[in-house]
Amino acid sequence: MTIAEVRSICTLHSSIVNRYLLLRQPDLKELFVPDRIDRSSPEFRSFLDLYENASLLELGALADAKRRELHPDGVVTYIVDRNINYTNVCVADCKFCAFYRRPKHAEGYVLSYEEIGAKIDEAKALGAVQILMQGGHNPYIPFEWYLELLRYIKRHHPIHIHGFSPSEVEFFAGRFRMSVDEVLKELMAAGLDSVPGGGGEILVQDVRDRVAKKKAGADKWLEVMEIAHGLGMKTSVTMMYGLGETHADRVEHLFRVRAVQARTRGFTAFITWPLQPEHTEMEGTPKTDAQTHLRTVAIARLVLDNVPNLQASWVTMGLKIGQIALRFGCNDFGSLMIEENVVSAAGTTHHATIEEMRRHIVDAGFMPARRRQDYSIIKDEIAA
Repeated sequence: MTIAEVRSICTLHSSIVNRYLLLRQPDLKELFVPDRIDRSSPEFRSFLDLYENASLLELGALADAKRRELHPDGVVTYIVDRNINYTNVCVADCKFCAFYRRPKHAEGYVLSYEEIGAKIDEAKALGAVQILMQGGHNPYIPFEWYLELLRYIKRHHPIHIHGFSPSEVEFFAGRFRMSVDEVLKELMAAGLDSVPGGGGEILVQDVRDRVAKKKAGADKWLEVMEIAHGLGMKTSVTMMYGLGETHADRVEHLFRVRAVQARTRGFTAFITWPLQPEHTEMEGTPKTDAQTHLRTVAIARLVLDNVPNLQASWVTMGLKIGQIALRFGCNDFGSLMIEENVVSAAGTTHHATIEEMRRHIVDAGFMPARRRQDYSIIKDEIAA
């Protein structure tokens, strides 16, 4: 495949996305209609061919050109936050998770409000501007506990709360016999500011049935996000790959995200990372190499040209691969990650200081800038 042919494919894609963007904003009262992706369409087949057959450097050059088109200022952002896992008790039984513990397990826990507050204060002392708060599907926690937790944080440790993935929201809806709309409205009223994209894995149902059958299905996960966007919330969106899915499954995941984004404009950023199989039921699954990761990052940037930001996943791949990803379409270096438990439980541990993150950004030829969750820049942190 020549570069000219690749560019022709991307031009075709852009025209189709532009037509999507003209669609009206959905009425929240309307039923969510899942997008059905036609894998036989010329556009789908073209992107799949590009993903599988273009040389690594051709693919990277195209993604880098798209990044420059979307972010011509040469700024690469990062955020200082803390990932607080309020509980590890979970009944979803995901085959790829090393973090969760079943109910009544000796290592199961639920953090107290005071413990969570102490973690927030520690994070704020290090410059954190938000917390990322996620947990398991714990059937023993009442809904009022979550609402009072949010109120407690806003009263005593005020900070932006980026919390409760779509899978958790869907679990709350079923557990407490509420609609997703009702759950989100209650959480927002109590202090929830935005929703993270965790639990997306691969948004193709047969893949989810194999590895996470008890968790929110592909359609439901996207429905939660679309409802959140309709309520005015901004969210991130993710893809965890390497679960035994096909390349076509990965491309379909991207197409489905793009379709929701075309209707709602609610996704602020896309983050992708590979399975970390150690200490899970999927131990022995081959790990992703750097080339595959960079190809996946690049194709995401090309397909998702209506999602403004693409985050480098250095936490799973290491700082050097994260740095290279900045030339494969990424414009955000992610989080300082003051605390990270889920990936670490699977035996993958990469750490960095703010100075190291900024140096990697500068050495890649960019200007680092600290940001908030909505990607607004903290102005006095921009430095050449």
